[in-house]
Amino acid sequence: MKRIFNAKTILVVLVFLFIPWFADAQCAMCRAVLESESSQNAAEGINDGILYLMIFPYLLVGGLGYYIYRSYRKKKYEA
Repeated sequence: MKRIFNAKTILVVLVFLFIPWFADAQCAMCRAVLESESSQNAAEGINDGILYLMIFPYLLVGGLGYYIYRSYRKKKYEA
């Protein structure tokens, strides 16, 4: 049987998990309003909030994938 998790698959998953940390996510309207401000504290706070909200779908999908993997391995060793 072919291994599901090889080094390339793990690397791709890690890259997709850490993309939100490298992204500066803002919509055009938020960017226009926040760039007109003299201090950039609000813009950094908005970016951090958006990135924080982006993490949860990745965590949910990762947790579901881990649960499926664990139940698959458990069933394989019971039989």
